[in-house]
Amino acid sequence: MPSKEMNLPNYFLADLPPEATLSPAMLAEACQTLKRNRERYLSGRSTEQLVKVLSDVADAWLKPDHTFRKLVLERGPGETGFSHKTLQRGLDDFFRQVTPENLRALLVQEFGNARRLDAVTATEVEQKSSRAAMAVGPEFLVHVAAGNIPNPAWMSIILGLLARSAQFVKCASGSAFLPRLFAHSLYEADPKLGACLEIAEWRGGNADLENILFAEASCVTATGSDENLAAIRSRLPAHVRFLGYGQRVSFGFVAREVLSRLNAPRIAARVTDDVVAWNQLGCLSPHVIYLQPGGEMSPEKFAELLADELERREQTEPRGELPAPHAAGIASRRGIYKVRAAHSPETLMWHSQESTAWTVVFEADARFQISCLNRFIYVKPVKDLVEMLQHAEVVRGKVSTVGIAASEHQIEELATQLARWGVTRVCPLGRMQNPPLTWRHDGRPALGELVTWADLEM
Repeated sequence: MPSKEMNLPNYFLADLPPEATLSPAMLAEACQTLKRNRERYLSGRSTEQLVKVLSDVADAWLKPDHTFRKLVLERGPGETGFSHKTLQRGLDDFFRQVTPENLRALLVQEFGNARRLDAVTATEVEQKSSRAAMAVGPEFLVHVAAGNIPNPAWMSIILGLLARSAQFVKCASGSAFLPRLFAHSLYEADPKLGACLEIAEWRGGNADLENILFAEASCVTATGSDENLAAIRSRLPAHVRFLGYGQRVSFGFVAREVLSRLNAPRIAARVTDDVVAWNQLGCLSPHVIYLQPGGEMSPEKFAELLADELERREQTEPRGELPAPHAAGIASRRGIYKVRAAHSPETLMWHSQESTAWTVVFEADARFQISCLNRFIYVKPVKDLVEMLQHAEVVRGKVSTVGIAASEHQIEELATQLARWGVTRVCPLGRMQNPPLTWRHDGRPALGELVTWADLEM
């Protein structure tokens, strides 16, 4: 449970002291209260009102003197394991996206009309066929959040409010700190909206609590391992909609044309941005950077350049301490590559001294490799995109993002090949962990999957 020293009001179940025990009766009462509050305070709100509240709250989070931002930066390193600088960059990258313009763009992208959740409306095409429609969000949304990074939980809350849904966010044990503070900031800005939201945490698999939650839900979203998603799906009543976001991996590709001695340091800095963001823990973080040989700089030299950049970044944006088992995993993986490098010129390794803060492994073997994360990155040479995809076949269907550095005339063709292979997002290197607000998570509509459509034929 979160620290009591923050002295926040007990608005949410996650605010209860560590010794408090959640019971099925408490959860059932919380669900009923959320539904009542939604009917009173949320269902009649206009989209423009909600857009204003959300964008105002996001703008406040960007201000240095904002109460909740200061709490995150003061307490966050101890509560989450992320360093002060990593948290600062994560807050800025996320909340800069939550603007009125971006929220309206999301609504238009999803529904064709920004007022589609307010009333029956029609696009120009629908008007020609005397049709109109309205999108209706679920009465009660349950989010089962993963515990690695906060962005998915924050975004789920924003989407749920736009859909006019009462929401219960169930966090993994020990990971409610950041969702909880965002919920408090919403409550402070608009107590009636905050009363339509609940945050709680417990260790997954507590059937007594989760069965109550699932029975009350209209829709359940979940982020986590494929095994956990399957277990949740199997326990839901037949009428409950389920939206699962499972395990995904990401990687990068650098074309030979851009690997000039002048440009390579800039590319290395962008790759470092992607590796450092949230300590490489999200599904959008790269495991491997593939490079085409034949440019002015060799892949081996680029790997060394990347190592230098990661060392510099550790001085300004340190990774932070890891739990002992995670640090041991990195040390063990390093040991394997140390032996390989001693016996083969086709393996090279660079790493932080006297810590596990960062690691770069160069391998001539281009097979896709799952990183142990926390700033552990592979660099591998490939002849071209086709060869890269052949080596990534083991993760086909589970790839989220490919970050690219290529010449302008190549990008569209590369993106077309990647899309046909199954990649759902292609972006410039340096932006992998910072998708736009309008991003379609796993290639699926963000708001569109939550709603039910009501058509009117005139």
